[in-house]
Amino acid sequence: MPVSVQEARTVRLVILGAARVGKTALIRRFLHDHFEPRHTCTVEELHLLECGTESGARVRLQILDTSGSYSFPAMRALSIRGGDAFALVYSADEPDTLTEVRRLRQEILEVRGERFTPLTVVANKADLKESAHGVTSLVEEDLKESARGVTSLVEEEWSAGFVEASARTGENVLAVFRDLLSRADVPSPALQRRGDTVRKDSAQRKKPPFKKSNSCSIS
Repeated sequence: MPVSVQEARTVRLVILGAARVGKTALIRRFLHDHFEPRHTCTVEELHLLECGTESGARVRLQILDTSGSYSFPAMRALSIRGGDAFALVYSADEPDTLTEVRRLRQEILEVRGERFTPLTVVANKADLKESAHGVTSLVEEDLKESARGVTSLVEEEWSAGFVEASARTGENVLAVFRDLLSRADVPSPALQRRGDTVRKDSAQRKKPPFKKSNSCSIS
């Protein structure tokens, strides 16, 4: 009698945030352990890879990188409906970008319901926040107080995850995706290796998607 093979589960992680907060940089650091300092506007990119869990199950991981520069309400609503967990990214050295995180969270709740909680708020560019040290003590204390307030808001009021990370240095980037997978109920996620990209943008929508297979291990 043939042994049944458990079908891989598909999990979609959606990365949202204002322009220039480092959404693409976080994904690139996670996938390829590379940081590109030059900013390029993203329309939409879908990254695909397959991973294993400690239990031996397989997970088809989809990471959707969304636009922060262009407004596509219908596309964003579709992304929200299809997402299993969401990273809401802001820039740690620009607290004003948290405004977009608040707005995006509200939009997710309107689409998915008030009880939806698979959210991870990411304070990217944590290394730049630390560079405030020595500029003025007032600036440094303001940033620290802001971080404490955000952590309390996100974890206690929103029941969401909060991770300070840096795509430039790689600090806590893995923790971002571990937290997202945990909130998507993927058992024992501990990510290692990376994937490839299916790019979807306005110049390519009329073409059939080009897919590459890749794999990663979760240990």
